[in-house]
Amino acid sequence: MVEKIAIDPITRIEGHLAVHIEVDEGRVAGAFCKGEMFRGFETILKGRDPLDAQQITQRICGVCPVSHGMASVLAQEQAYGITPPQNGRLMRNLILGANYIQSHIIHFYHLAAVDFVDLAAIAQYTGKDADLLQFKNWVLAQKASSAVYPGAPFFPRYEGHYLNGTEANTIAIKNYLEGLRMRALAHQMAALFAGKLPHVASLVPGGVTEQVTAQKIAAYGAMLHDLRGFIDQCYLPDVLAVAAAFPDYFKLGKGCGSFLAYGGFLESDDGKDKFLPGGVVNAGKLSALDPGLITEDVRYSFYNSPSGLGPTAGRTEPDPRKQGAYTWLKAPRYQGQVMEVGPLARLLVLYLQGSNAEARRWVDHVVRQLNLKPEDLVSTMGRHAARAIECKLVADRCEHWLAQLKPGAPTCTEFAIPKQAQGQGLCEAPRGALGHWLEIADHKIGHYQCVVPTTWNCSPRDDQGRPGAVEQALIGTPIANAQHPLEAVRVVRSFDPCIACAVH
Repeated sequence: MVEKIAIDPITRIEGHLAVHIEVDEGRVAGAFCKGEMFRGFETILKGRDPLDAQQITQRICGVCPVSHGMASVLAQEQAYGITPPQNGRLMRNLILGANYIQSHIIHFYHLAAVDFVDLAAIAQYTGKDADLLQFKNWVLAQKASSAVYPGAPFFPRYEGHYLNGTEANTIAIKNYLEGLRMRALAHQMAALFAGKLPHVASLVPGGVTEQVTAQKIAAYGAMLHDLRGFIDQCYLPDVLAVAAAFPDYFKLGKGCGSFLAYGGFLESDDGKDKFLPGGVVNAGKLSALDPGLITEDVRYSFYNSPSGLGPTAGRTEPDPRKQGAYTWLKAPRYQGQVMEVGPLARLLVLYLQGSNAEARRWVDHVVRQLNLKPEDLVSTMGRHAARAIECKLVADRCEHWLAQLKPGAPTCTEFAIPKQAQGQGLCEAPRGALGHWLEIADHKIGHYQCVVPTTWNCSPRDDQGRPGAVEQALIGTPIANAQHPLEAVRVVRSFDPCIACAVH
């Protein structure tokens, strides 16, 4: 008999997501991702000054605002026919790099790792670390005073198998607490060139309005040193430890098997070279990306706009009472195919391209340490490993970009807003491929469309009935206890969903 389970909401993600699964003989046989709100940013932007776009779109998300601002200014720069000077390009990389670091740290430690770490094990801690003792006392107080033990943000949680041993869990909890400080440090580091965070004030078409000084370079470098130490000494070892303790998750959550990346972090002033290259991976083969092949279906989405349109022609026409619809997310497809986006997609493109020896070395190191094959990274646990490897690669590259900055040199290019123009801004948010499409009419925004990472990953079925990437990844997942579907939420959280972005 098929049992229907509603996980609503899935907590410890960005935004409001429900996942309904159908379980047959102890395994997921069907899944439906449901984005449960509509925000209308694309409609808000129509008729506004184009220079409002990079500020308004950053409010789509408080975790990855830099990426939305970046996509917006890239779209505008294409429309205006300009590129930033070297300092502007490098500062953008450093701002976005810091945002990647904080996002990856918060995803593993504060959103996903709690699914694997037994936080209640801290009750057995007998050491003298002040932070751990404070956390232990909090847990014990929650146990004594609450029927729901312990309290938010960690519990209530599902019963199931967690990391074994007081020592292993205590190390993970200590790094969980240290991760909070590291995330704040990454924000402070980015703000040196961003002006402020979470929403960047200095990001404009043509570059960055902040100036480069020796003091800012030194301050960024000192903070980056601490963050790289945490990544090397805590983040990567913790991911390997969890992966070794839960090897079955290299077999679960494999998903659609097709991957897409736009690429990010410009390495040349002409915009052609990228530190993270773009591409499409199908059946383990890498091919070039053609953005003109992107479309969005809406048969199962709460929109009455036509299906199958590309973003340059796509429309945002909400229809909350649409029969047969079950989500506010559209269904993006590339040449009609379901695509997964995110750190795993980027790492596969980078690995298959073969130009980055450090990326290949780290992939080989991880699979050798865990007795895997590279293709095993296409999995729930592989997504965590890919994100940690990418965090290491980006943090190390930030040192290179920092060394190229020139105090006193220009950071912006002048421009004029044309009467009529079009532009597309393709970049990589921490969670995956992000695109903004802009049309200017009579010096104002005539049309604006965003296709964001979680719209790709958590998309519903398309017009042909093909499930989205997360829906496919859930198929076959064993569910030991229908009242505690821990295995399913582990698969979903490996994608780091951002529903706030997806229901923009």
